[in-house]
Amino acid sequence: MDFKGSDTIPGPRAEDQLPHTAQAAAKIVIVGGFGVGKTTMVGSVSEITPLTTEETMTQAGIGVDDNFGSASKTATTVAMDFGRISITDELVLYLFGTPGQQRFWFLWNGLFEGALGAVVLVDTRRLEVSFDVMGRLEERGVPFVVAINSFPDGPRYPIEELRTALDLSPDIPIMECDARRRASSRDVLMTLMRFLHSLAMTGSLT
Repeated sequence: MDFKGSDTIPGPRAEDQLPHTAQAAAKIVIVGGFGVGKTTMVGSVSEITPLTTEETMTQAGIGVDDNFGSASKTATTVAMDFGRISITDELVLYLFGTPGQQRFWFLWNGLFEGALGAVVLVDTRRLEVSFDVMGRLEERGVPFVVAINSFPDGPRYPIEELRTALDLSPDIPIMECDARRRASSRDVLMTLMRFLHSLAMTGSLT
């Protein structure tokens, strides 16, 4: 972009500016395996145009990336997704979606840094990929909730059966969601914030 002849650099668009009432901000990460809907969730709920780092998938990824259940997926996140949502007039959440392929997981440590909490998106067709994801959060001490993203061809199970299958403790919230729907994604974030508040009230949040 050429700014010759201009004394100032254009500022952010009005819709991207922070609300003047904002007093606190929190960093939230949205994690999960490849193709579980992280980019979709950030895009559906963000009040600003989300920043994405999607790149076209090529034949070089065949045999490297696990795209089970995502045969029609043509792009993938290679660094992060970024969005923002105002939960109240005073509280703003900054959302960071992580890359799903294991070869990009080295980026997760930086994305987890300073995160107040996390949403783990789960695809019932590939429950097994969730264990490494949750294990990494536990290693970093990042509290999380689990959101079962509903795919049309995905098997449906009772929530308590999924809790058992994922080996979740009784205190960790788990719910169904549709990452394509803003209201559903917002409900997940509100559940996370209530969970974090309860941890803070009991002194479990450090």
